[in-house]
Amino acid sequence: MSRDLMIAVIFGCVFVALALIIMMSGDGNAKRGAKRLEQLRERHSSSREVLAQVQMRRILASRESRLDNMFQGLIPNRALLRQRLERTGKSWSLGQYAVASLGILAVTFIAISGAGAPIALAALAGVFFGLFLPHMVVSFFIKKRIKDFNDRFPDAIDLLVRGLRSGLPISESIGVVGKEIMDPVGYEFRQVSDKIRIGRTMEQALQETANRLTTPEFQFFVITLSIQRETGGNLAETLNNLAEVLRKRAQMKLKIRAMSSESKASAYIVGALPFIVFTLVYMMNPSYLAPFFTDPRLMVAGVGGLIWMSIGAFIMAKMVSFEI
Repeated sequence: MSRDLMIAVIFGCVFVALALIIMMSGDGNAKRGAKRLEQLRERHSSSREVLAQVQMRRILASRESRLDNMFQGLIPNRALLRQRLERTGKSWSLGQYAVASLGILAVTFIAISGAGAPIALAALAGVFFGLFLPHMVVSFFIKKRIKDFNDRFPDAIDLLVRGLRSGLPISESIGVVGKEIMDPVGYEFRQVSDKIRIGRTMEQALQETANRLTTPEFQFFVITLSIQRETGGNLAETLNNLAEVLRKRAQMKLKIRAMSSESKASAYIVGALPFIVFTLVYMMNPSYLAPFFTDPRLMVAGVGGLIWMSIGAFIMAKMVSFEI
């Protein structure tokens, strides 16, 4: 396969992938019809729950900028991506995420092509880093926020228990937690309190927060409140026991992390060693590895090696990952 033909095939694959993404991101006739029916139902409904949903949708729509509307048709799974951005705790929008991805793609392409690499390799690297880096940054901030939430959540439950024992209702105690506990726990409880004020039931507000956080700890809290409302009993004592269970769960996670740290270090070393050796050899003798950036056969072999190494790193990461 000649070099020009290979470049044409790669660009053709990238074009087809982008076209499929744009086609899948469209609403379609069925979705547009469902939206019209939903708008008609909301317009003529007098239900308090429906009115609360309309108000929440208007608040979210008012936050969207022209940049968000510009990239609205080009981003697949917008609701899922918007939920991921909200879970970071940052004020990032879909438009800013798309601009960051395109900027990283352009900078990577210009840097690699300017260094003398083939255009096809620069284009593939730009697409990879443009999609991969923003996703990894968002995942990093999500994990960091969830960790901060889980660290402060038992203290929030203790404050909730003290409020219940002092005679406050559960809704007022949730508002107190939102004001007294630091973010992100305070922010999430303030969101629950605000949703209750505009007409949502407590179960709905808590479940929406649990769906956004996707943490087992908060889901335990929601299930505990739901069961207590159905069966009755001492809610303060139940929540106090839940706080103790969450603290023991956090201690067990730390213990497992300490026991698996040696295996994780070995996996990091094994995964980074080929790249370290490649960099050192290239620094000592650039002409020896230069064909990897010019010869199409070696480029394909290098991409295949990276794919196999990624599979191996994924398997090692799963082997040292323990869920409680």
